[in-house]
Amino acid sequence: MTTVKVPATSANVGAGFDALGLAVDLYNTVRFELADSLSISSTDGTKIPQGSDNLVYRAAADTFAFCGRPVPGMHITQTNPIPMARGLGSSSACIVAGILGANALMGGPLSPRQMLTLATNIEGHPDNVAPALLGGFVASVLDEGQVYSVKKDISEQLAFAAFIPDFPLLTRKARAVLPQNVPFKDAVYNLSRAALATAAFCDGDYELLGVATKDALHQSYRLPLVPGGEDVFRLARELGALGVYISGAGPTIMAVVRRSDEAFFASAESRLQLAKIQGQPLGAFCVKHLLAANGGAVVE
Repeated sequence: MTTVKVPATSANVGAGFDALGLAVDLYNTVRFELADSLSISSTDGTKIPQGSDNLVYRAAADTFAFCGRPVPGMHITQTNPIPMARGLGSSSACIVAGILGANALMGGPLSPRQMLTLATNIEGHPDNVAPALLGGFVASVLDEGQVYSVKKDISEQLAFAAFIPDFPLLTRKARAVLPQNVPFKDAVYNLSRAALATAAFCDGDYELLGVATKDALHQSYRLPLVPGGEDVFRLARELGALGVYISGAGPTIMAVVRRSDEAFFASAESRLQLAKIQGQPLGAFCVKHLLAANGGAVVE
């Protein structure tokens, strides 16, 4: 039996659209056992496909095919605390789990870069799959079919406040609202801030994140799809967040805070509860305290 644990991820980190991402300590776990036929189950009641359309299985099957091996029967058991369609990399966790599980069952023929490239080909972009596989803060580029990534461990000084709403937002819907073309000045705006965000994480100058997580390419188009989202941005900044951004395609809003700032979480929970009582859009959100997952995915 092979067990794979894959962390949740938060992509884009503001300006780094489809290029930057980071891993946090919320893990999906998938067990793989060779069997005579395919069977898939969930241990926590999460509704998942139980046939060949299951994303973990599809990724595993693609990995066997990539290696020129027949796809064996498998019993796949999933535990899925990463919420689906919330911008926390649930699909990437499934893809990475499937690839790592299949690679382990075959005796480990693939290198990390091969697995990352395969995961990117399945997902379409590396911003979630790279930190899901590698952990930490990761900058990635897809060039001529190959993925190139640089990982930096995230400081233990930081924590992450994930403001997760009680409603989903499908990635395809969040991508459909984006423009096909953007002004040159907006491209420059994001390029400079994506570079600054990378430098801030690498150098530990986290005060820069307030500027570095600003964006002109996607967040303003997606926020109307997230009722209460602008209120979350205002609340997080008011409470002293170092940076705030839409996590992936949304609808989760991620705030970067100092780990020592326990008052942030207590105040945020209190404000969200009050908003819920008053029937305000902000009341649809809960806040989850997360830390960095620098180790990435684990195979046991």
